[in-house]
Amino acid sequence: MSERTENGTIRIVGTAHVSADSVREVESVIRDEHPDVVAVELDEDRYRRLTGDTDDPDPEALLESTTSVRLILHWVLSYVQAQLGDQFDIEPGSELLKAVETADEIGTDIALVDRDIRVTVQRFWSQMTIREKLRLAGGLLLGFADARTVGLVFGLFIGITLGPIVGLFGGNFGVTDPLLTRVAASGLLALAVGTVLYTAGKVIFDHRTVMTASLTGGVSIGLLAGAGLGVADGTVTAYLPPMLLHGIGSLLIGLSAGLVVGVLGGLVAERLGLSGIDIDEADEFVAEDLTDADVVQTMLTEFRELCPNGARALIDERDAYIAHQLVALRDSGLDVVAVLGAGHRGGVEQYLSNPATLPPHETLVGTSRGPAVPVKKIAGALISVAFVASFVLLAMAGVDDAYLLEVFVAWFLVNGVFAAGMAYLAGACWTAALTGGAVAWLTSVNPVLAPGWFVGYVELRRTPVDVTDFDALNELVSGNDGLSDIRSKVASVPLLRLLAIVALTNVGSIVASVLFVAYLLPLFAGDLGGVDAVSRLLFEGLRNGADILWRSLTSA
Repeated sequence: MSERTENGTIRIVGTAHVSADSVREVESVIRDEHPDVVAVELDEDRYRRLTGDTDDPDPEALLESTTSVRLILHWVLSYVQAQLGDQFDIEPGSELLKAVETADEIGTDIALVDRDIRVTVQRFWSQMTIREKLRLAGGLLLGFADARTVGLVFGLFIGITLGPIVGLFGGNFGVTDPLLTRVAASGLLALAVGTVLYTAGKVIFDHRTVMTASLTGGVSIGLLAGAGLGVADGTVTAYLPPMLLHGIGSLLIGLSAGLVVGVLGGLVAERLGLSGIDIDEADEFVAEDLTDADVVQTMLTEFRELCPNGARALIDERDAYIAHQLVALRDSGLDVVAVLGAGHRGGVEQYLSNPATLPPHETLVGTSRGPAVPVKKIAGALISVAFVASFVLLAMAGVDDAYLLEVFVAWFLVNGVFAAGMAYLAGACWTAALTGGAVAWLTSVNPVLAPGWFVGYVELRRTPVDVTDFDALNELVSGNDGLSDIRSKVASVPLLRLLAIVALTNVGSIVASVLFVAYLLPLFAGDLGGVDAVSRLLFEGLRNGADILWRSLTSA
């Protein structure tokens, strides 16, 4: 389509980023039209990456949530495009590169008319509701994994949630302490047997065989000898405290129930044909379908239904931004060939036909402002104040200092062990892992902070990062390696290793906080007479504190 005015003209070439025909069409149109300017759907960052002139990212910026989201979304897009590119035997973005190269060959100027990708991703993420983010995450998970894997993952989350519920309220449904002891003993027996089988078998057999055998053997013996015969009950009760057995048992019951639900749900979903997206199914259509107006409109409609606010930032705002740039070029009297993805063609053409409908340019640039009231910061401050105040009030109520110190040490150790352990498992050095463990107790009572940030900063001192690591991740996801092979490959890619360390450290701290509140806190409260007694002590401490303050004011 060409848009002509008294000043200049615009010819839009709608393309698919993985189509050889789009590459040929772009070159042909540019050479035939010989425009004053070739406008491409790129910003400065993507242009430099496409032409091979990339810089390593700012290391400290990687720890910011918006930067991490931008990198993850960029990888998701690059992975899908790489898979489609392999299917159609063409490099993703080749038509944009061809537009740049052809413009250089004929001496035509190049205009980068897309909005800064950092601004787009920030606005995309901030404008989405929590529901949209969850739906998007679920959609991505369904796209990259089969239904059974998705069911297993959701089963684990369900299990972790059910565990504390069983621990707190299981007694009302017949879950007794002897039952929890039996479950904990069978689980520990299964772990011990599985560990022995794995250690002995890895010397002889391959990784997959050893993992299957150790898992099957451990679970079988745990169920038969542990749960069925109770052979491990006496041993665990002799060496482990009841509190720990109570926690392990309830967590295992929750995980077992969650995994059963997840696996069954995954099997049902697979039966119904709700499995993951198979890139190989791309051979059922040709690349030209990706530029067909009806096909494009259908895909855009589906995305808007999944993520309406995100679609506004990712599609509608960029349509308007690109149209602003093109209108300015046209009004300058220039003849323009604009190479745009097919998804933007319709929206941009509407704006070019009626520029008066364009939203103000200033509303399309800059990062979206957060809410007028900083809810997260206020919540973080309130939780921190409540945490400190609870200790102060209990002390004012006459609770023994040694008891309060014991509670704090337990909080510190549980958070520290989980955060440091997860950081080390993700590949962090001991210095970084211990740093995360040392601050985990504080970050758990302040949602604004995260132990992964501290671990990440320490790791950055010895970890150079490179944005070209996405290719390695694409190969990793596409392969069929075992878990240990995947972990070693992730550890060998600095960027992925850093993000994994930060994420898993935070996960460890979150899990520790949930377990402490669900299991340990009620047990500590029991020493004071239960939750009701703790509430009375807090009010008593508040009253005593008010009396002390009043006497101080009146005596002055």
